[in-house]
Amino acid sequence: MLARAVDKRQRAAIGNQGGGRVWLFLQADDFDKDHAKMQASGLRFVGPPRDAPYGHVAVFTDPFGNRWDLIHCAPTSVTGPRQR
Repeated sequence: MLARAVDKRQRAAIGNQGGGRVWLFLQADDFDKDHAKMQASGLRFVGPPRDAPYGHVAVFTDPFGNRWDLIHCAPTSVTGPRQR
């Protein structure tokens, strides 16, 4: 759920709350399935999925320009590579 802007100042900030950075995160239980479903529904991803030290991630934008991470977090252990 996102709060609705209620005044001129808040409406002016729509799409720029994060200053151009990702500031919202959506954790995926099944990254590949969720990514494919979101892409098929027309969601715009900024680039292809990638591996990062913190997990498997793809950046997308919502209809208001906010940048989100779809993320499958890496395990906290250091016993081996992350399994997807």
